[in-house]
Amino acid sequence: MPREFGRNRRVADQVQREIAAMVQAELNPGQFGLVTISGADVSPDLKQAKVYFTCFGGKLKPVELQQHLNQMAPHFRHQLAAALTTRSVPKLHFSFDESVERGSRINSLLGSLRHDDE
Repeated sequence: MPREFGRNRRVADQVQREIAAMVQAELNPGQFGLVTISGADVSPDLKQAKVYFTCFGGKLKPVELQQHLNQMAPHFRHQLAAALTTRSVPKLHFSFDESVERGSRINSLLGSLRHDDE
């Protein structure tokens, strides 16, 4: 089992790197803002991949951007087939990574607590 986990992680890391390059090359920063691929999780059978992204700026809300990326997923999957050495290419599902916003909100709450103490 540990060997399979290692392969999963390696494939997930490669998926993250390749998708990040594709997103930067194909998405217009003026419309979509700065889109960053923050992580990827691949299922044990390597058939599904959940790709996490964050975005800063841009005209679209994160939900709209997620819908757009999921519509582009077959295109990204096709390009990913050339980069991966696996027998099958995982089906991509994009999901907005809320951890950055959550961390910022916690940081501001902690900052307001410090100001209250002073």
